[in-house]
Amino acid sequence: MGIAGLPRPVGYVLGGGGSLGAVQVGMLQALGEHDIAPDIVAGTSVGSLNGAVVALDPVSAANRLSHAWAKITRERVFPGGLLAQARHLQHTKTHLFPATGLAAVIADFTGPGATFEDLALPFAAVAMDIATARPHVLRDGPLLPALLASAAIPGIFPAVQLGPRQLYDGGLVANVPMRQALAMGARSLVVLDCNFPGRVPGPPATIAEVLFYTVTVAMRGQAVLDAPIAAAEVPVVYLHGPEPHPVSPLDFRQTSLLIERSYEAARAFLAELKVTGPGLYGSP
Repeated sequence: MGIAGLPRPVGYVLGGGGSLGAVQVGMLQALGEHDIAPDIVAGTSVGSLNGAVVALDPVSAANRLSHAWAKITRERVFPGGLLAQARHLQHTKTHLFPATGLAAVIADFTGPGATFEDLALPFAAVAMDIATARPHVLRDGPLLPALLASAAIPGIFPAVQLGPRQLYDGGLVANVPMRQALAMGARSLVVLDCNFPGRVPGPPATIAEVLFYTVTVAMRGQAVLDAPIAAAEVPVVYLHGPEPHPVSPLDFRQTSLLIERSYEAARAFLAELKVTGPGLYGSP
């Protein structure tokens, strides 16, 4: 069977990766050409931002995201040069950037004041509980603080306090939250991983890129371990992304190129896909 024959409920799983999250827009465009709408959505970091839009309205998500991504710039999400970053770090002691720009981007994506209850599909944003260093799944209440927590990269953004918990980016412990989607009841998974297969960013040139590099290396190994475990239970369609392209996860100037190339790669992959039961189709 092709992808349209996947067992229901189908879980879309969207991983983290900073500006590389643009590739998920192209993947969603390709998926939109097949009868494979999601029933469940789980996302981490930038994947939680994209995933919230999918859960809000899966039919129009790709189009809505393409317009939202076109407005994102590095300065908007990561404001200030090296001197401003140094001053901010000296003041806060823990992070280089305020979360104000990221909060504005989230409001663009989901609309101001949106809650999990406004979504059309069950959705989980995955963060990390600092006290336990374990994944923490967010599924109710306002979307803004949950998505801020899921994307709060240590050293880059401040931690987010939600009730008794202090939360950081879930990418450190569940960057591609396949297990969380299965726990929500998914009987098959479609994975939108925005890190290029086997690829890490080039040599970091700033402290922000050093932090992103460290997190990305941890992300890669985790997905490689988790995918076969999930695939032993259910079909896991691991969408093929674009060929390796030298772009920093902090650089938003390549958005249109990433969307175009990921659409082409995912479209070609889906055209040849044959699913025969539980197993891993594609690779992290």
